[in-house]
Amino acid sequence: MALSAEENGRLTGLLSEHAERVVQRWTEVATASLRGRLSQAELRRQVQDLHRSMVEAGRGGSFDLESESAGELRAVLAELSRGRARQGFTATETAVSVYGLKDVLLELLESDADTTLRDYVAFSSLVDQMGLFTFESFVRTREGLIADQAEQLLELSTPVVKIWEGVVAVPLVGTLDSARAQVVMERLLQTLVDTSSPYAIIDITGVPAVDTQVAQHILKTVVAARLMGADCIISGIRPQIAQTIVALGIEFGDIATKASLADALRHVLRLTGAETARRQPRRES
Repeated sequence: MALSAEENGRLTGLLSEHAERVVQRWTEVATASLRGRLSQAELRRQVQDLHRSMVEAGRGGSFDLESESAGELRAVLAELSRGRARQGFTATETAVSVYGLKDVLLELLESDADTTLRDYVAFSSLVDQMGLFTFESFVRTREGLIADQAEQLLELSTPVVKIWEGVVAVPLVGTLDSARAQVVMERLLQTLVDTSSPYAIIDITGVPAVDTQVAQHILKTVVAARLMGADCIISGIRPQIAQTIVALGIEFGDIATKASLADALRHVLRLTGAETARRQPRRES
């Protein structure tokens, strides 16, 4: 519920006339709720920014967060939420810092004979709106952080290692879903381009199970690598996985498969050794 013009004027007057008292008490209330997790100086700066933006919104004609005059107030609340989310605070701790203004306003109104209970209810409703806006901004920021961290973890879980000149390896550990398979393919292809490697080993020793979907992801990666001019060797085909592949009727075609990474490395060594021998000019007798 938006404040009336009279209520807007009274709240702006209270915040302006008692500016220092409001900032001081608001900081004290917020400090108690955070239990020392933020320095007094930093918290006071945040409160001062909130107080200043509220006064400017009131002087602009409206505290309504959807109004044009409250643009800076929205920005300050959003920045507070983003900062708290990155610092590891909870959504409740962030919103409580805003709700602390209610205690300050109650103290001011109790000492002002011209104000009424209706004023406090209206002012409290405004603070509730600010707290809700802060909560929503916090949640959006936290969701973004979680998505970024999940993407970083996904990249870390799919390393592409250069074994030696001309040979790279992708040791896969854990479940291979569509999202992760896409990351594997992109990183492998980029590494093949960067290193000009003609051979790639895809090791699935750490993959707990291979079903039709996982097999399709692996085959797509092999085909994509071949289009880049590289041959792939799949290693880590344990007996249980071999039985599953046969039972599912999955065909790897002419793709080289090995039981272990060591076998795959020996296979690539033979291939690279044969190519080196072919490239060397014959000596005349």
